Amino acid sequence: MRALACVVLLLSVPAFRPTLQPRTPVDTAVTQLSRKGGRWYFADSGHAVYCYGPVMVVTQPQGGLQRVATFCRGNQTIVPLKD
Repeated sequence: MRALACVVLLLSVPAFRPTLQPRTPVDTAVTQLSRKGGRWYFADSGHAVYCYGPVMVVTQPQGGLQRVATFCRGNQTIVPLKD
């Protein structure tokens, strides 16, 4: 009798389904940036930057050469890289 009551009770409880939260605009922006083919670099300032363009070598005003990443996120055109 108890087994029958347990079966009826289990059948009457709705199935557990986790609720999915709607995606936020931040999530969609991150996925769109990752689709553009960019890459993470270590900037000379000590921060990580995400850039879409190629890495280039430019001359410095003092006469040396500097590796830079181009077209980085945050409207930065050129970011000096740490070697």
